[in-house]
Formats: sequence, structure tokens, C-alpha cells
Amino acid sequence: MRVYLPIGSVVLLKDSTKKVMIVGVLQRGSKNPQNIWDYTAVVYPEGFLDANKMIMFNHDQIENVYALGYQDAEQLAFSAKVRQVAKKIKPEEESK
Repeated sequence: MRVYLPIGSVVLLKDSTKKVMIVGVLQRGSKNPQNIWDYTAVVYPEGFLDANKMIMFNHDQIENVYALGYQDAEQLAFSAKVRQVAKKIKPEEESK
């Protein structure tokens, strides 16, 4: 079962030179609302610049993890709920 990175994690995507910070999980993009992306991110260290500059990507696009976001009991409970939802909406990917 896939483990989703916590909000605030900083990663580098494949074929990219700019790090991004995760700000959301299991999000729909406005350009293709049928697709559900594993993560939504903003450029790092700049942060949110514009709604049109949000970055949507899947876990397999991550090349390197530089920092994990804050984790506490609340985040761990949220992560468990995310995995349950992901099993329902992305069953083909959860079996990887």
C-alpha cells in the first residue's frame, strides 16, 4: 500500500531543477477534473504565487525527498484516512 508524504514535504520531481512543497493530497486538477493526482504542490521556497501555478503530480514522479512535513497524531490519523480513500478512488495504483 502506498504511503503518502505529509503536507509540507519538500521534493524534487523527475526532469525538474526546482523543488516543490506538498500542500495537498488526492486532488482534482481544474484542467482535467476526472484525474485525481496524488499531490498538489507549490514551488519552494517561494510558496503560493497564483492558483494557476499549482503543481499536480503523482508519487512516481518524485525523484528525491528533501524534507518530510510535520508529523503528529493528527497527521498520522489523516494519513490513514487518505489511504482508505485512495484505495477506493485509485485502486490500480494502490496495489503497487
